[in-house]
Amino acid sequence: MPRAYLLTWTTYGSWLPGDARGSVTSVRDQSGPRKRHNEFGTPYDPAMPGLKRAAEEALRGPPVSLDAAQAQCLLTQFQETATVRGWRLMAVAIMRTHVHLVVNAGETDPEVLLRDFKSYGSRSLNATWGKPKSDTWWTESGSRRRLTDENAVRAAVRYVERQEFPLVVWVD
Repeated sequence: MPRAYLLTWTTYGSWLPGDARGSVTSVRDQSGPRKRHNEFGTPYDPAMPGLKRAAEEALRGPPVSLDAAQAQCLLTQFQETATVRGWRLMAVAIMRTHVHLVVNAGETDPEVLLRDFKSYGSRSLNATWGKPKSDTWWTESGSRRRLTDENAVRAAVRYVERQEFPLVVWVD
């Protein structure tokens, strides 16, 4: 089976380190070196009000919240990006503060997938709405979960298509 991934990323400022919903941050476990708690099946880091306050103070602009027209613009761009790259886009859900994609992309590095979808999505948004005050639509990086078999792919597509409060949902 070619490699398939569930990609997820958030809009700028919408989910900060230290958030009460949990976050994946680089923290010290006791007095040892810093560790990033981003392993599948492990809990998020708990709320850290001081860290969240520091993150809010460091924002370069207000948090980004997408609207329905922007979500439709992104869907069109994601479909075009996948077509041009020869990737199979299987499912998309765009919410106000985050995006989920299921994509089958052969041997493509998942970091390239994430980078291309985010950058071409940004270009498309910038062309119509201009750059946000923060100069970016997205937070850094994002989740690139590899889907190891057909059952995992089907589960990811179901997960994406059942998102609460989507602006756009599309399934191939």
